[in-house]
Amino acid sequence: MKRNPLTIGIGVLLIIIFALWLCVFQVRQSEVVVVTTFGKVTRSLTEPGPYLKAPWPIQSDHHLDQRVQNFEDKFTEGLTQDGFGLLTSVYVGWRVTDPKTFFPKFAGSAKPMLEAERGLELLLGHAKTAVTSGHPLGAFISPADGGNQFVEIEKQILDAIRAELKANNYGLDVDFLGFKRLALPESVTQNVFERMTSERQLLINRSQFEGEAEALKIRSEADRKAAEQLSAADAKAREIRGKGEAEAAKSLSVFQQNPELANFIFRLEALENSLKDRSTLIFDQSTPPFDLFRGASTNLLKK
Repeated sequence: MKRNPLTIGIGVLLIIIFALWLCVFQVRQSEVVVVTTFGKVTRSLTEPGPYLKAPWPIQSDHHLDQRVQNFEDKFTEGLTQDGFGLLTSVYVGWRVTDPKTFFPKFAGSAKPMLEAERGLELLLGHAKTAVTSGHPLGAFISPADGGNQFVEIEKQILDAIRAELKANNYGLDVDFLGFKRLALPESVTQNVFERMTSERQLLINRSQFEGEAEALKIRSEADRKAAEQLSAADAKAREIRGKGEAEAAKSLSVFQQNPELANFIFRLEALENSLKDRSTLIFDQSTPPFDLFRGASTNLLKK
């Protein structure tokens, strides 16, 4: 019985499609693919595109997301170096770096990425506890002594978790890590508030002391400059007084030669000084220097 060529063609096409479905797989831009042969990892593929493999059960392809995975760990409590309880939660970004090592580690799980995240969270809890116990509470919440040490503590936790991942050969790495939340247990909140108040009072006292010391320094400097200026002014006054006395001594020798002339000149100067401003004077002609006017009216009438 002759077969219809169309039927034969469709059958051949279906066989080809089925063979391609068994032997060809696609690697996407955002993933890495691990190929296993009889359950053992034989190669990993990161470049996007189509690839060939032997059909199942000889070979199998396992697709893993190679993008950075984010998660936030649980709010857990640890003890600080000075014995205070502290609740912490961190956010983490991680990714697969060695698929050949990563896949066998979590191959028993239906969701290896989720299983890896759970294992990473356990390691993270140990790292947080160890690092938290090495710092006092003030390093997390106090602005004293240069501020809190968030960045340094985060780096220590990151270094600790990376060391654990490398030692346990997880095939993944943490790209970033940071504190998401911090809180204090209710049992220690009051003690912490009292300690924070004490620390701030110390800052206030230190600022007041520094301000008083600076004020004393400024006052001392001002007093020193004032003393220097007064000393310079006193010296200048003595110099001027000395010059005046020297000039007076010269005039005195001249006046001693003619005392009447000197008396007359002094009286004229005194009269001139009293008449500098526009004024009306009522005076006694017998009182110097106004006695100069005595007889002046008589002399004017004679003229």
